[in-house]
Amino acid sequence: MSQNGAGVNENGSRAYTSNEMMTIAAARLLRDGGVCFVGIGLPSAAANLARATHAPGIVLIYESGTIGAKPTVLPLSIGDGELAETADAVVSVPEIFAYWLQSGRVDVGFLGAAQIDRFANINTTVIGDYAHPTVRLPGAGGAPEIASAAKEVYIIIEQNRRTFVNKVDFITSAGYLDGYGARARSGARGAGPTVAITDLGILRPDPVSQELTLVSLHPGVTLERVRAATGWDLAVSAELAVTPSPLPEELAALRELQRRTARAHGAETAA
Repeated sequence: MSQNGAGVNENGSRAYTSNEMMTIAAARLLRDGGVCFVGIGLPSAAANLARATHAPGIVLIYESGTIGAKPTVLPLSIGDGELAETADAVVSVPEIFAYWLQSGRVDVGFLGAAQIDRFANINTTVIGDYAHPTVRLPGAGGAPEIASAAKEVYIIIEQNRRTFVNKVDFITSAGYLDGYGARARSGARGAGPTVAITDLGILRPDPVSQELTLVSLHPGVTLERVRAATGWDLAVSAELAVTPSPLPEELAALRELQRRTARAHGAETAA
């Protein structure tokens, strides 16, 4: 394996990247026929890969009001025309949130993050002090409502000490707050984050403490590397697994999706 965790063939050529491993591992978790409220970026890539492979019947909802979107290329934003043009229906934003999300019709809320902490709280607002931030981030959008009301939440994020922090600088979207039943006491209706997929492995909340716990390492990634990329004393499952490597058909589908997206957006190569 290469230093960055990407898979390599026996002749030393690249088989897959750590980003591809992360996207494929996340896509595998989505089930056919489920209803998924999708965030733009990595969540959208994983959700549309799932639709192109094992879950053709998944219902993708985007914040702009598109239901059953079937984009042929990855959208640049929730307002991308590709979503409305390929959707089964387009409704108002209030209807998406009131009728679909808040009434319990969304199985999975799929979110990205700039920061995540040990209790799966998400920050997409600011880095640093709120009044005088080092970086002002895109903000909340509909993520706080998704994190609160979806039946469960999946989080996809690259893992390093800037993103995996002991305590987020600002709680944009609640995970388990400070753990130990705090989420239930807050009145949040959904189960909260049930999995975090990174470029290094997969984490799930401990059923008692609700602290994120490493349950699977991606191929070629060491436990020491994951600990070094985490801003707290990482909990590790006693039954730590290894994530299955990407299948050729999964890689082919993801790369074709990226190629179509690159062509549509005028780029020579996929991001």
